[in-house]
Amino acid sequence: MMKRKQMDASIFLLGIILALLAGGAAFTVFVLREDPLGEVFSGDRVINSLFILEKDRKPLSSFVLMYYPSTRRAAVFDVPGEVGLIIQRINRVDRIDTVYNPQRVETFVDEVERLLGIEINFHFSITLENLGKIVDLVEGVDVVIPSRVDLPLEKPPLLFPSGRVTLDGEKAVSYASYLLAEEDADIVNARRQRFFLSFLRRLGEQNEYLKIKPVYREFHRLIRGSANARIQTRLFDELTNLDTDQAGVQTVAGTVREVSGQMLILPYYDGSLIKDMVRQSLSGLTRNTDGTLAGRVFTVEILNGTATSGLARRTSDLLQGFGYDVIAVNNADASDYEKTEIIDRSGYEDMVTTFAEIIRCENIRFEAPDTELLDSQNLEYKADFTLIIGKDFNGRYVINQ
Repeated sequence: MMKRKQMDASIFLLGIILALLAGGAAFTVFVLREDPLGEVFSGDRVINSLFILEKDRKPLSSFVLMYYPSTRRAAVFDVPGEVGLIIQRINRVDRIDTVYNPQRVETFVDEVERLLGIEINFHFSITLENLGKIVDLVEGVDVVIPSRVDLPLEKPPLLFPSGRVTLDGEKAVSYASYLLAEEDADIVNARRQRFFLSFLRRLGEQNEYLKIKPVYREFHRLIRGSANARIQTRLFDELTNLDTDQAGVQTVAGTVREVSGQMLILPYYDGSLIKDMVRQSLSGLTRNTDGTLAGRVFTVEILNGTATSGLARRTSDLLQGFGYDVIAVNNADASDYEKTEIIDRSGYEDMVTTFAEIIRCENIRFEAPDTELLDSQNLEYKADFTLIIGKDFNGRYVINQ
């Protein structure tokens, strides 16, 4: 009888423990569902946010900000609206912004995720009108304008002088959206990228001001997003630590072709290249490096050791897309190199390994970094990496035979 009572008590106690565990699990699920930022910050992971600047109910610019809190480093990917891919929802090749709907942004987010091969944790949309109001709210945004711009057809006419300029809301809208007939897409994208980083920096500078109750309400009223105002505030608190000067911006690039009567950017190598670029960027954000490497851009010299004309130049475009500074493109001393070779002078084995993985090159030669004195005033600078292209390089990868 005594044993039975003890057994019943044990079963009762076990039941209480199981109930507490189940309740704790349910509570955790509930909290994470109510606080998705807590889930994102619960592990050692990169936070991916999509920012959309909206004009006439379509994206004028779309930027994916990848931020790693542990190192406070970030990378930005610019996704032009004319990027072409097979839209699963309509089962045809079309512009990625075809699926954009201000009331159902998630469909557009899904396509951006598929394009880049990542999960986007948060998305935010700002109309041009609301952009101007936010810029006025934070008392202007500073931008660096490379050369003077006259917009005589604007009402009133606008002049953007060269140098550092503080834009109010109206001028910020014009600067972010104007188009000149003589500008190519790269110039337009570069201008909008500069503005986006300047805008983020200003939000960081004014972060505490944006928490004042009336300002807080107005600011969050002007942004549509996947997170509520409280979670947005927590995210912007974290992004205050972001060094925008060190955040590299890369653009989804590809071949421009006419498809069904419209010009589309078809991503290189059926979209695999941009996914490789994203993966390398994520690796760079999470890699523990000393202070001298944070934000450093490695230099590359490319030498064509084959008889294929233009191969070095195309390889230059490829490597620049990965964020490398190509300082020289030339022919090698011969055009019959059988194997592609990398000469490393950086002194950082991890960095040259990362570089070699881009083109799957295993042939690496290490050379002590040095400079050759030309005269008393000038030094000949040698690149961190010299890439000598051989016959085993197909334009994207080294094919090991």
